[in-house]
Amino acid sequence: MSETNYNDATKIIHDTVRPDPLTGAVNTPVYFSSTFAQKDPWNLGKYDYARSGNPTRDQVEESIANLEGGSRGFAFSTGMAAITAAFLTLHQGDHIIITKDVYGGTFRLVTELLPNYGISHTFVDLNDQEALEAAYQENTKVVYAETPSNPTLTVVDLAATAKSTHAHGALLFADNTFMTPLYQKPLSLGADLVIHSATKFLSGHSDILAGLVVTKDDALGDAVYFIQNAMGATLSIGDCWLLLRGLKTLKVCLQTETESTTKIAQWLQQQPAVKAVNYPGLKDDSNYAIQSKQALSGGAVLSFNIGSEDNVQTLVQHLQLPIFLVSLGAVETILSYPCTMSHAELSPEEQQASGVTPGLLRLSVGLEDFDDLKQDFAQALAYLTD
Repeated sequence: MSETNYNDATKIIHDTVRPDPLTGAVNTPVYFSSTFAQKDPWNLGKYDYARSGNPTRDQVEESIANLEGGSRGFAFSTGMAAITAAFLTLHQGDHIIITKDVYGGTFRLVTELLPNYGISHTFVDLNDQEALEAAYQENTKVVYAETPSNPTLTVVDLAATAKSTHAHGALLFADNTFMTPLYQKPLSLGADLVIHSATKFLSGHSDILAGLVVTKDDALGDAVYFIQNAMGATLSIGDCWLLLRGLKTLKVCLQTETESTTKIAQWLQQQPAVKAVNYPGLKDDSNYAIQSKQALSGGAVLSFNIGSEDNVQTLVQHLQLPIFLVSLGAVETILSYPCTMSHAELSPEEQQASGVTPGLLRLSVGLEDFDDLKQDFAQALAYLTD
């Protein structure tokens, strides 16, 4: 069997566990060096200055490119640094179309920073083909999808969007953070560039900040590398090593987390205090048909509505197991309040338009026992009023 035919679980181990040819060390060496010695001024080696390249970072970048089925991978200091680098492949006067349900940090970048560089935008429901067609302009260069979206878990039909995008001569960028390449491969569905906040599931332990970009072809890869090298927001070498370690256990962690998430989503649907559950792994979810067509699972994140900000405050006060904090995709179960956390940048009107209502909570399920989590939620939900 050739390397390209390996299953993803095998690819992860094959890519992250490479015995060092010099010493035989099974783990990737950590090259803590800002610069590399050269033989002479005219014959520079592959590595000269660590911003431009480092052997430890190379391992991360090659691993994610192989997992996503892309040509080149790039490691950045944060997820937002990765998203910024992708957008900075554009030029003054360009226009982007972006899904209306998008992470608050991406919303802030697109609405408050990119206009300063002459890059305009239009928010649209990418599954509404008429609205999407109407949004294209002569200068549209990128369509940006986040699927499932944060925090409403709205799913974008990537294949249909890619077909439309390419028909208009634009590129499709896709944020694959929630799914990871184990559950969804946007490049195989027509995307041209994939982004990850590797802070989340790919590292999986709430111990680093990291962002990854994978390009489908070398030309776009060259453009991303130029931005990475020119602006210098590369992932630190120590964090590269920690990310490689997190990747090694991605499958076993994500599968366990997903199993619990599906059970919790089904259980929450039955609770009187819960008004709605957003999880594309549920067969009665409006996003299930598209999700099941393009992804292997609903993932390990859901959101649910308990009606009011007062109920949110009560629930948070009485829950004992979930940790209330900003982030997701870790071994611990994480509860977040989008209105004041991930989507605080949006005005109340913008939040409402994006489905971020005062009663909405986002839940990233960790490795705790499902029965313990269910019991904890049951006792906390009992304090809520209609």
